[in-house]
Amino acid sequence: MAYTLFIADLHLAADRPDITQAFLHFLAAETQQADALYILGDLFEVWIGDDNPEPLLAKVAAALQAVSKQMPVFFIHGNRDFLLKQRYAKLAGITLLPQQQVIDLYGTPTLIMHGDSLCTLDLAYQKFRRWWDQPWWQTLMLSLPLSIRQRIARKAREKSAKAKAQYLRQDAASIMDVTPEEVPKVMAQFGVQKLIHGHTHRPAVHQLQVNGQAAERYVLGDWYTQSSYLKVSPEHWQLVFDPLPVCD
Repeated sequence: MAYTLFIADLHLAADRPDITQAFLHFLAAETQQADALYILGDLFEVWIGDDNPEPLLAKVAAALQAVSKQMPVFFIHGNRDFLLKQRYAKLAGITLLPQQQVIDLYGTPTLIMHGDSLCTLDLAYQKFRRWWDQPWWQTLMLSLPLSIRQRIARKAREKSAKAKAQYLRQDAASIMDVTPEEVPKVMAQFGVQKLIHGHTHRPAVHQLQVNGQAAERYVLGDWYTQSSYLKVSPEHWQLVFDPLPVCD
């Protein structure tokens, strides 16, 4: 049976070998008969440049390269790995896509994205996003010595841990989710009735109206406590969840 796979928000990092193991298992077990794999951002916890010699990055690249010989693998940047460039993409055999892309899913036009652009009420984040989205800013960051970028990454992870704690508060959670009015607006702009995205870590299927017609928004889950992916066939769209392995 033909099917296409979608994942996001794995946040791969050396200190979470269970997530890496789950990802490698997913690639081995689920991609054998797939038509394509789409990675919708935040594959890595942090990305400081394609020249990062961390062994985990080479391990993941080798696994993705093997998959890409069987089917296409596409990648949309997230807010954690927006500095990933063509050097690593070539090494991993992945094709970089723009931030929003409409694809034909077995006859159904579908908009795919990371999803952070939909969180318009998170004003502090959107302000930061406008900075890192600029080519000149990315060039400036990547021109810094690797040691300085590593230091920046450590501080970013510390800040991220505090943000996660804040996210648990109800008021913060509502701000950091998508803005409900933004979703149909963007879907109408791209002329679609189906949307797939990640970023919010809230896997679900949302029913809505776009231009007076029934529409659906599929939200991918993160991999902190379980693996999560969307499997789309001509007949069925299914969010799948599997437990993470126990690592010694």
